[in-house]
Amino acid sequence: MNAIFEREAGRKYTNEEVDEEKIQKLIDAFQASPCAMHQTDVMELSIITKPELLKKIEDSTDNSCYNAPLIFMINTKKDSPFGERDASVAVENVMVEAADLGLGSVYVMGGVFALNKFPELQKELGMNEGYETTVLVPIGYPADKEQVEDRSNRYKVVRK
Repeated sequence: MNAIFEREAGRKYTNEEVDEEKIQKLIDAFQASPCAMHQTDVMELSIITKPELLKKIEDSTDNSCYNAPLIFMINTKKDSPFGERDASVAVENVMVEAADLGLGSVYVMGGVFALNKFPELQKELGMNEGYETTVLVPIGYPADKEQVEDRSNRYKVVRK
């Protein structure tokens, strides 16, 4: 549970690469996420670590991934009523696991809108036809370890 409370949006990363063992744990967290009505074909994941592809993403999205050394690109079927929901749940799993592994991450939407204007790049990144990018998750070692903000009263809670 500590990872849930310690997780924070990371927007500055070191150049240190994330090792394969940690990437596999992040993939496992993604795979463990629930899916609506057991429709496992509505979502796919592209994992980007190659510097030339990371640069292409940054150039196409106005640096929306903060030069992270690892990006999880979650794509969903264009016609799925569950895709965005499934992607959001999967991202939370990945981000909590990242925090547990000492990594920073952030949920990026602005870059998604930009990236969806570059279908050839998406194809190069492994996205299949009929899908669109729903969430980008930059991941890496935090360059700045900011103090975790108190989020205990962030949202309205009603009990009856």
